[in-house]
Amino acid sequence: MLSGCSSRHAPAPVVTLSEARTFKQFKELGNATEYQVEKGDTLFSIAWYSGNDYKDLARINKLSAPYAIYPGQVLKLRESNKKSKKVVTKRSGQTSKIKANQPVDPPKKQAYGESKTAQKSTTVTKKNTQRMTASDFPAQVTEWTWPTRGKVVGQFSLSEQGNKGIDIANSSGTPILASAAGKVVYTGNALRGFGNLIIIKHTDAYLTAYAHNRKILVKEQDWVRPGQHIAEMGSSGTSQTMLHFEIRYKGKSVDPLRFLPNRP
Repeated sequence: MLSGCSSRHAPAPVVTLSEARTFKQFKELGNATEYQVEKGDTLFSIAWYSGNDYKDLARINKLSAPYAIYPGQVLKLRESNKKSKKVVTKRSGQTSKIKANQPVDPPKKQAYGESKTAQKSTTVTKKNTQRMTASDFPAQVTEWTWPTRGKVVGQFSLSEQGNKGIDIANSSGTPILASAAGKVVYTGNALRGFGNLIIIKHTDAYLTAYAHNRKILVKEQDWVRPGQHIAEMGSSGTSQTMLHFEIRYKGKSVDPLRFLPNRP
């Protein structure tokens, strides 16, 4: 059997994020509801490519640490609509309880960049991030900020083996900042070539990744605000001091420069 995401009591298995070709269904993962495990897959790598928190996948599929999975196994990537409807019916008339039991990845999706009214609502919701629950993910990201200062030395590429994000170079210790409000769903160094890595979930569709850190300043399950200091720039997993930054929408890599504001 293949080991999935490790518990915190044993070293995590090493996988390579850039090797998307190991996933025959990679392009469909963002919209898929199930995935058939192939050789070399881990629960964490499947979660990353499909835009999920690995702990949610473990819960949905009733997997316990160390999250062992095997080739041919079919994993659910989303909560079932049937289950969600039952919760709403049972809790009808009790708004607060419905909210507390909503899935992290609800079936209904909304696109990035909607009305100002929705943006204001999200801002209010995010005031006390440390007390938020999984159901508090906003419908869209209302603000993107640059994750660090420095020179962009690597551009996004659509080619199969191209750069899936951007690389920003600066001196060791330069602050790494959360690019948007969200929850830290992974911290560690289990991905070959990415060194000390942080992954933050912002909505049911958007994730960001921050690689090659010298030091990580947040923990898994922490809620962070835009511009919050989350790490220090380093060269872990690479020969150059830099931040490798990715944005993924429904599991698919997108060009961060399309989302980040113009620099002054």
